[in-house]
Amino acid sequence: MVREMDRSDQGVLRTEGLSKNFGALRAVNQVTLKIGSGVHSIIGPNGAGKTTLFNLLTGFLKPDGGKVFYLGKDITALQPYEISQLGMARSFQITSIFPELSVFENVRLAVQSRLKAAFNFLISFKSLNGVEEKTEKVLKDVGLYGEAEVTAKNLSYGLQRCLDIGISLATEPKLILLDEPTSGLSQEDANRIIHLVSEISRNIPVLIIEHNIDIVLSISDIITVLYQGGILAEGSASEITNNQKVQEAYLGGM
Repeated sequence: MVREMDRSDQGVLRTEGLSKNFGALRAVNQVTLKIGSGVHSIIGPNGAGKTTLFNLLTGFLKPDGGKVFYLGKDITALQPYEISQLGMARSFQITSIFPELSVFENVRLAVQSRLKAAFNFLISFKSLNGVEEKTEKVLKDVGLYGEAEVTAKNLSYGLQRCLDIGISLATEPKLILLDEPTSGLSQEDANRIIHLVSEISRNIPVLIIEHNIDIVLSISDIITVLYQGGILAEGSASEITNNQKVQEAYLGGM
């Protein structure tokens, strides 16, 4: 069951008047957004500015106007690796796994990335305190413990998506951003991802871009609708489905 959100929550991430231009096109237009707990979904037609917004939030693009705040800190000018080190994890639409490494090694490297001795290659990972245990826990959390020794490229695409999310979890994030996590998946694999996201969101806020409206309505605590770069509407699933502007612009009069 979707949780009721406390809208007075200041959230872990917020934007103020965020804007981005590509020549004469304003891809993101004065977006003021707040991300609290649970699952917060971003929807909108193609070209609405969803991926550009994600790129602004994670430092891959710099805004032409406005600011991004994470855990109360202005991160607008930070680089992606600096934002990641602060505890914001992003899973891209195309998986970012190491295909030639095992499932265990993929997650273990992500766990090590948060340790001071992470890149001292003269030290065995087994000598690093808790790495093996943390890796195994993440694998259990994402349902891949039984696939630990499998080479990542040999996983089904659905399980590769689970591994990609596991890599994000292994960095101990305080916020996870997922870009089209069910894209290209069978219904069975999509259901697996939906369940996984729901479980993760009990403890870690999840910001998600998703085209499948049925999934969005079933999983989201808050939905933000982008249209022509700006926020058209925001609210619960019932508020969005009953919003006339959203029906006309995006949902086709549902």
